[in-house]
Amino acid sequence: MATAKQKEAARQNIAKAREAQSARAHGKDVPRQGQGMSTADKDDLKNSEFAFPKERKEPLTDARHVRNAIARFDQVEGVSDAERDRAWQRILAAAKRYDIEVSESSWRDLAKGGKDRGAKGG
Repeated sequence: MATAKQKEAARQNIAKAREAQSARAHGKDVPRQGQGMSTADKDDLKNSEFAFPKERKEPLTDARHVRNAIARFDQVEGVSDAERDRAWQRILAAAKRYDIEVSESSWRDLAKGGKDRGAKGG
């Protein structure tokens, strides 16, 4: 079940998408994706810059990517609990580096967090 905050964010995203679609329909050149890391940029990263270095999953290069790594942590497949433990330690170190408050002390606590899980601030 979505929270009020998530619903409002979804409404804002839909409004932005409609504006962009309308602008494109009227001949304006509106980029189709936001500022993110290109595949080439991601390929240039060292393995140590990922939460899961062997799989090269979840880059930890800035605050936005660290928050994303926390949010998507349970979506990474094919890794052992030991690899998750090491990845979580890398995420916590990156969160500290980028001044992100992480309420969970273990990745196992992520599922328990419910609506208010993960990273805050930044």
